Amino acid sequence: MNAALSPLAAASASGADLLLWVAIPYICLAVFVVGHVWRYRQDQFGWTSRTTQLLEHRWLRWGSPLFHLGAFMVIAGHVVGLAVPDSWTEAVGISEHAYHTTAVWAGSVAGVAMVAGLGMLCARRLLNRQIRLGTDRSDKLLFPLLSATVLLGITATAAHNVFGAGYDYRSTVSVWFRGLFVLQPHPEAIAGAPLLFQLHAMSAFLLFAAWPFTRLVHVWSAPIGYLARPYLVYRRRTTPTTAPTAAGRTRSAGSRRAA
Repeated sequence: MNAALSPLAAASASGADLLLWVAIPYICLAVFVVGHVWRYRQDQFGWTSRTTQLLEHRWLRWGSPLFHLGAFMVIAGHVVGLAVPDSWTEAVGISEHAYHTTAVWAGSVAGVAMVAGLGMLCARRLLNRQIRLGTDRSDKLLFPLLSATVLLGITATAAHNVFGAGYDYRSTVSVWFRGLFVLQPHPEAIAGAPLLFQLHAMSAFLLFAAWPFTRLVHVWSAPIGYLARPYLVYRRRTTPTTAPTAAGRTRSAGSRRAA
């Protein structure tokens, strides 16, 4: 990729910053894209979440909805917080204070739901011997990496924006994140961010790199079409071999009255 650094970024960013916040993110994104193409062409039959519902259902019944609902809310919050500039939200009448208050509390609820669900799924996998024996190498990489990413994000939010003085990540982390996708990276924007936010960002990009080789690929196979599919109408199948008689009884349509 031909990513161009601004003169200010090039002057203020060290070699370590360029490696951590420019080179590694672009490598992870490249692996994310190429890995999905390879996985789709080489392993379409493995494009699944490999459900273990038949082996254990009680923990899965609660853990899976909590995790997926929390993950959906967390992803939606990250899209708004990272991809949408603060000037856009202010332009539609959302003040910075209102945005951060909503983001902190909604994100906390989503994070708790996601952690609770993920904890149930991990405990289920560790405590059930059959499921544990069926855990492959990709799952052994995915679950620790996913857990670290989620816990780092919640810890950073709690430490700085719930119990701390507050930190405006939209002026640093978000600027760096958007810059990567427009090929104008700003490593200096995240280099000065708190360590927890840096660790959360790095673990997230490592998760992107691991994504194509794990069960996370089933996200792209979610049955969204079911939401718009028309209803299927089922009708009871009649048996043409019987017909009602005047007396309320049934007799075979092919039978003959005795002479």
